[in-house]
Amino acid sequence: MTTKEPIVAVLGAGTMGSGIALVAVRAGCRTIIHDLSQSNLERGLDTVRGFLDKSVRLGKMAPEEARQAAARIEGTTDLPDLADAEVVIEAIYEDLGAKQQLFGELDGIVGERTLFHTNTSTLSVTAIASGSRRPERVVGTHYCNPAPLMKLVEVADGRHTASWAHDATTEFLTAVGKTTVVTKDRPGFIVNRFLIPWENSCIHALDAGLGTKESIDTAVTGALGHPMGPFRLLDVVGLDIHQQVATRLYEQLRDPRFFPPPMVERMVAAGDLGRKTGRGFYTYDDNRLFGS
Repeated sequence: MTTKEPIVAVLGAGTMGSGIALVAVRAGCRTIIHDLSQSNLERGLDTVRGFLDKSVRLGKMAPEEARQAAARIEGTTDLPDLADAEVVIEAIYEDLGAKQQLFGELDGIVGERTLFHTNTSTLSVTAIASGSRRPERVVGTHYCNPAPLMKLVEVADGRHTASWAHDATTEFLTAVGKTTVVTKDRPGFIVNRFLIPWENSCIHALDAGLGTKESIDTAVTGALGHPMGPFRLLDVVGLDIHQQVATRLYEQLRDPRFFPPPMVERMVAAGDLGRKTGRGFYTYDDNRLFGS
């Protein structure tokens, strides 16, 4: 890592990708979001800029600071535009083959010392790294959701991750304001091993009539000290993402606590995915992913 702010490329313009891009631009990094879909890309860029605008309105950021941050973000649908990136953060959907293919393609585009970070929490970092001709530079970096608001990032080395890549990764994450914990390359890492069964329990409680979504959220924030209740959090993450993560963890761990509840299946089938669709457990006047 150099002393100057690195050029960061984020692969995927969805909830997590746009959130990670926002973290990078607020930290002063020139940031490029890549997505295969132009419409997804524009939505991700709008999410980042909308968050900056709202931060100004709430007095959390000076107008000039927000303007400079917005100037550091750009988007592309072409991988060759990422050639100058020093850190590549993959945040696409949880598909092993797609992640391997992306890293393999990037091998011939970026520099030899470019860090490859994968935001997976359900797939093997080692398996993803095998898609690259230089698996020693691949590190798992799981950002807790919502990435702009949560400080924690889980760091997991693959079998062939080099010490220089691990050290450069923790240095980068510290520079962008994150707190890191090191974990092993195992399904769910630390956070989702606890979070997914707990969220499922909250959904089962709601379905059984133990409380309303509002009362359960209030109980969790008021008594347990969580910054956000489970249903507000699920709406930010997206019910489709929760379903995918829970299903993948269940498939690997065979623990019924991870299996997504029927309510999740119904909501996904109805298209009620959370903030990004304007309706999930709650309804929203806008679909900005990180709004309050």
